[in-house]
Amino acid sequence: MKKYYWKTWLKPNHLTKDVTNDYVAEVATTGKTLHNADIARMFVESGSELQYETVFDILNRADRLRREKLQEGYCVQTGISHHTPLVVGSWIGATASHDPAKHKLTISSVPTAEMREALTEVGLEVLGIREGGAYIGLVTDVASDKTDGTLTRGGQIIIAGDRIKIEPANQQGLGVFLSNGVSDDIPVTSLAVNHPKEIIALAPGNMSSGTYTLYILTRFATSNTLLKEPRRITYTTPLIVV
Repeated sequence: MKKYYWKTWLKPNHLTKDVTNDYVAEVATTGKTLHNADIARMFVESGSELQYETVFDILNRADRLRREKLQEGYCVQTGISHHTPLVVGSWIGATASHDPAKHKLTISSVPTAEMREALTEVGLEVLGIREGGAYIGLVTDVASDKTDGTLTRGGQIIIAGDRIKIEPANQQGLGVFLSNGVSDDIPVTSLAVNHPKEIIALAPGNMSSGTYTLYILTRFATSNTLLKEPRRITYTTPLIVV
């Protein structure tokens, strides 16, 4: 008997466009992102004698130390995941130098043995096919031709999904945005394509390194219908700028 269940939607697999009835599962995580502030609050509520401010500060300091050690080339392991510095890209010749345009510095994260064991207690509850509602199915980084969450500053991105068109296009507050949970959300401008199933935009060139969440705010419902209030459509895969 499973102790936990992930609610999942089935959505069309955009990587196999010529195959019918091919779907991938997407865990329904909208509105379920936790930050250090949330973890600190839960820690105190679980019965800790430490004050919320103390726990919050410890969590932030631990994150800072992990970041610094990864910058120095260390591997970092927590109780949940093992993080390894990783360079992506080919090197032509043994004396080739680092080219930031070709070689991406990133972090590979894999679950620990404890986390893998914990996942054996998780089952799946399939909610159905998510093709009638608005969703973002895939984001492609054109510069690297990757769909793994890579995001290139100043490069084009292709956003595929359904009912994602920015409409009305000139209404203030609507559009494509990137959020890192720390600073103000960054609007993604210069929409070369703005269609119900595809948006091609230009990623900002001034983004700091880090992990971002992409979301869309639009009133589009159908070609003849607008929603009264903007709808937020969130891409559940984190996007990483290195």
